Amino acid sequence: MSGLRRRAVVAHFSLGVLAGWSSGVAAAAEAPVILVVGDSLSAEYGLKAGDGWVALLQARLAALKKPHRVVNASISGDTTAGGRSRLPAALRTHKPAVVVIELGGNDALRGLPLATTRDNLLAMAQAAQAAGAKVVVVGMQVPPNYGSSYARDFEGLFADVAKQARAGLVPFLLKGVAERADAMDWFQPDRIHPLAKAHPLMLDNVWPALKPLL
Repeated sequence: MSGLRRRAVVAHFSLGVLAGWSSGVAAAAEAPVILVVGDSLSAEYGLKAGDGWVALLQARLAALKKPHRVVNASISGDTTAGGRSRLPAALRTHKPAVVVIELGGNDALRGLPLATTRDNLLAMAQAAQAAGAKVVVVGMQVPPNYGSSYARDFEGLFADVAKQARAGLVPFLLKGVAERADAMDWFQPDRIHPLAKAHPLMLDNVWPALKPLL
């Protein structure tokens, strides 16, 4: 093969590779984004990367041949106030089709007013909707030692926000985990964060609310 022909072949091959890479990047950029804004329950606290329910969600979408790309914007220890403050930048950056809001547990741990938690969650849902995204609100519950009245009101505020925002609702992220007889065998030593084996159940709790929005 002559030098000129060899260079032409190499150039053609390189252009083909570049075109394939570019189309792959474009496809990834155009894939509908599911943005998860949560706390340690979604941030894989104490787990190996890939074991959390958010990573499992991406794997399930791929198995179902759904084009969506999951962006995990969860931060351990975050509150609804923290999520509310950082959501606008995340909306601008990722332009999500769906926003999953999993926050509120740390508000309860810090004894923050329920009205503030409710207002922050509602503001997040409305901001996401104003940006063109559909919303799923993920509910939490607190242990009985918080008092029956507080526990009832805390659980109810997630449904209130979802109803007011006309958003999807996951009643309780830890359903099938926290209330089981051997619950302590499903949590890390801190008795707050679930083990990896609990996260498929957590995904199953989220999926019914999320699936209709895809």
